[in-house]
Amino acid sequence: MSEITANTVDALRADTPGAESSSRFYVHEHHPQNGTLLGFWIYLMSDCLIFACLFAAYAVLGRNYAGGPSGAELFDLPLVAMNTALLLLSSITYGFAMLASQRKQLRSTLVWLGITGLLGLGFLSLELYEFNHLLHQGAGPQRSAFLTAFFALVGTHGLHVAFGTVWLVTLMFQLGRHGLIPANTRRLMCLSMFWHFLDVIWIGVFTFVYLMGVLP
Repeated sequence: MSEITANTVDALRADTPGAESSSRFYVHEHHPQNGTLLGFWIYLMSDCLIFACLFAAYAVLGRNYAGGPSGAELFDLPLVAMNTALLLLSSITYGFAMLASQRKQLRSTLVWLGITGLLGLGFLSLELYEFNHLLHQGAGPQRSAFLTAFFALVGTHGLHVAFGTVWLVTLMFQLGRHGLIPANTRRLMCLSMFWHFLDVIWIGVFTFVYLMGVLP
């Protein structure tokens, strides 16, 4: 009871003009434990719903060619396989970056993140090349429902990879300036979940769109 009274008196003194600064209260807001990771999991679940809708749309429209070319005529599987290898390899290099961060090796973490970013850019370059090639063949998204669904699904995934690459570069600057502080470690973990999530989605795209698309 006396402790509550003392706190009340100190609070009144803090509101009184001319009171000593030592008698004032300073509230420090602490980051909730695992709050960011929980929020990011919720975001990933919402992203899962977006891709589920895109996959469902492709399942319905994927055979509606409107007299135009089919996937078997358009898809270059060796190119797509190379693109898939780049993205899966980037997931491995990001794993090495996480291991280095757990050992508090900042330089190694930055090196592996840089390699991951380069692999991500390689993936985007090949995807843009594929899109450009399709457009030059007259197989744009307006040509048929199949191509509309294809560009929507694959393009949305590509935008996510582009966003992830920008996020990765930004995080590298933050690490270079502040080091492996708890906030940056938390950001590394969130980006790790995002990057691996994109790999899982791409495996679905490669299987459902490209491999099944070349079947008669």
